[in-house]
Parts: sequence; structure tokens; C-alpha cells
Amino acid sequence: MLLDHDSKIINITAAQITKVFYPFVVAKTESGKYLHINLSEKEREDPLFWDELRSILKAKLWVPIGRKYHQLLDNGWLVSEPPIADGWLVPEL
Repeated sequence: MLLDHDSKIINITAAQITKVFYPFVVAKTESGKYLHINLSEKEREDPLFWDELRSILKAKLWVPIGRKYHQLLDNGWLVSEPPIADGWLVPEL
């Protein structure tokens, strides 16, 4: 299920990575605000993570960022289970 149909969307903002330089990552939100992305110690020490960030920067992809703590979200734009009772999703028969 996409978060467009979920109340959790208020805690998530879309951003484009604009700068990647160890140990910093800067992103620009849809509203034009620049954010310093807070990274975990594990992310800072992972060379594959930095390679992927450079790939995301080069592709100019939009990524989900937590509004409060400015962290990259590992679950992307999805939530675990789609709600069926809210009327927008019809259950399979």
C-alpha cells in the first residue's frame, strides 16, 4: 500500500539528495527546504550505503525522509499491510 492513503504520510516528506560527501548528506524537500540528513553510525561506516547514495544522487530520485529527525526511511514509501476497511481498497475474492 502506498502511504498516500495512510495517515502516517504526515510524518514523511519527499526529498532529493543534492550533496553526498562523507560524512554528510544534504537533501532538498519538495518545498525547497534543504535538510542535513542524520545518519546512523552503521550507515556512516558502510561503503555500500555511500555508493548507493551517490547512485540515488546521480539518478535524481526522490526518497522518503522522516520530518522530525531528518532520517532516511528504510521501508520506502510502503507500510506493512494495506487496510481494507477504509473503503479505497477492495478485498480479493
